[in-house]
Amino acid sequence: MNPLLACSGTELAARIRRREVSSREVVKTHIDRIRRVNPAINAVVRTRFDEALREAEAADRALAAATSPEALAPFHGVPCTIKEAFNLEGMPQTSGLVSRKGNTAVADATAVARLRRAGAIPLGVTNLSELCMWMESNNKVYGRTGNPYDPARIAGGSSGGEGAVIGAGASPFGLGSDVGGSIRMPAFFNGVFGHKPTGGLVPNTGQHPLPENEIERYCTTGPLARRAEDLMPLLRVLAGPDGIEQGCVPMEIGRPEDVSLQGLEVYVVEIRGTPAVSDDLLQCRQDAASFLGRRGARVRPVRLDKLRHSMEIWSCMMGAAGGKSFRELMGGGQPFRSTRELARWFTGRSPHTLPAIVLTLVERVSGLFPRSAQRFVEMGRELRAEFSGLLGAGGVLLYPPYTSTAPKHNKPMFPMFNWVYTAILNVMELPVTQVPMGLDRRGLPLGVQVAGNHGRDHLTIAVALELEREFGGWVPPPGSAYLM
Repeated sequence: MNPLLACSGTELAARIRRREVSSREVVKTHIDRIRRVNPAINAVVRTRFDEALREAEAADRALAAATSPEALAPFHGVPCTIKEAFNLEGMPQTSGLVSRKGNTAVADATAVARLRRAGAIPLGVTNLSELCMWMESNNKVYGRTGNPYDPARIAGGSSGGEGAVIGAGASPFGLGSDVGGSIRMPAFFNGVFGHKPTGGLVPNTGQHPLPENEIERYCTTGPLARRAEDLMPLLRVLAGPDGIEQGCVPMEIGRPEDVSLQGLEVYVVEIRGTPAVSDDLLQCRQDAASFLGRRGARVRPVRLDKLRHSMEIWSCMMGAAGGKSFRELMGGGQPFRSTRELARWFTGRSPHTLPAIVLTLVERVSGLFPRSAQRFVEMGRELRAEFSGLLGAGGVLLYPPYTSTAPKHNKPMFPMFNWVYTAILNVMELPVTQVPMGLDRRGLPLGVQVAGNHGRDHLTIAVALELEREFGGWVPPPGSAYLM
């Protein structure tokens, strides 16, 4: 593999500024890699390669004319990719919904515009689940995305195209969104880093579906990257109010370099009840805790009984937040008849995926019991207070991202709710960094979530940087001839 395909975006920008490599060479190298791997994984669903090369040449001219190269934007001339749910001028924005085919963005989403002002050059848009609400990136517009470590397995969702293209070494970083794990699960399954920011830190403006009311804080826009050192620079580029999204508020962002592992409080949650987590993921979490303990952190087991009700808490808090229902979004302004659409799916006539149809049915059932729903909303608020008191200003929580390494396609339907380990942290509004922890015996990525208290994004990223130094971080997919 070309060495440029192993560098962080930060390192690529530094090499471009030092004139060791041109932006055009960096961009073309990643374009060539996408062309090689994409037929196998279907991660990038629409490209803008010609435009990207022209923008790279303009970046090289700007560098040649610069009197102070260090004053250039932090990601000057560096390629990236963007989840298709975000507006990227001239690119489609369907969010995997057949009824939105032909929809083309006329302007950039806030987060996309900020990346471009920071010097990043988008290569294209990446695949996702239908309306961003399932853990497989599969839809009737673009098809299914495969995992670069084994295309027979899922890439995760809804930012699965981002996870897959970065995991395949074809993009240094990208933009995703996360309301139930949609940054962290793709990052985990594809062996890369992902950061779900504190609720309200980064605006969601310009994506579809557009979060409303409290969901503006439950859903967060954030980066995926092959190297941890990009996470904080990208977060600084993305963060801050845009004057449009009301849920986004000013917050001070700390510095990972100011964090010491000496005396850091590290909590390892007792996993009780279902869904059960595989031994290898529990072991890699223990490996992370043991390493941090050797570096001077105080590792403590903790029991949070309310986490047994994570699925109920997440779904009820989402339902109580207001805004359009998933069923309304699926209908696109027209009535959506779930049972009829399910019958059409079984006869091969539905323009929707099975998980999306089933989720509209689940949504209807959950609305039949308002008293139970209110009880779980209150339980969620109590759990949020427990997290706040436990983590304080200097604590982190180590938590599994899923029940196993990447399952085979369609398997997540049975059982359906194994993604509660990521989802619960969304309605808690906590910052969470997904950290790769090597590969299992089948060559599939392992990983762990690192969660911190509200506004302590720098703390979880600091831990991710230390874990990367110890365990190696992203490992290029081994033994895959189609990716070499």
